[in-house]
Amino acid sequence: MPYTSFVDVLIILERDEQVLLAQRAGTGYADGQWNLPSGKLEDGEDMVAAIIREAKEEIDVEVDRDDLEMVTSVHYLNPEGQARVGFFFRARRWRGEPRNAEPHKCSQIAWFPKDSLPDSTVPYTHAGVELYRRDERFGLQGWPHPAMPALTWTLTC
Repeated sequence: MPYTSFVDVLIILERDEQVLLAQRAGTGYADGQWNLPSGKLEDGEDMVAAIIREAKEEIDVEVDRDDLEMVTSVHYLNPEGQARVGFFFRARRWRGEPRNAEPHKCSQIAWFPKDSLPDSTVPYTHAGVELYRRDERFGLQGWPHPAMPALTWTLTC
């Protein structure tokens, strides 16, 4: 049987060595935890179009294609055994001041030092930000027996 996985896009806005996180609420997934603005690819949508859409939908900022840089990726296995692949994009520039544009899914947004994220950060997000901070292009998170130990990075928090 062929392998399938969700594909997520996550956007990193950075200002003064801090990254913007959103506290999830009312979604049934990781509520109360901090996450990067993000979402899943929609049918027929490319990753760049998805990250531009998610930035507008979740934090009401506009990002141009030329201002996006894919900085890392994470192949994540959650504790329930469901896998997903996340592509983390950094916005070099954006238009507008970030705001909570989805209060039905997010209780607040805030800036945090990228080297000191809250303990209640979604592990998947924490792994991606740490890889970005260390300038590593790929990481595995949550896999018990990775096939490529040299590329393995395990979050312990």
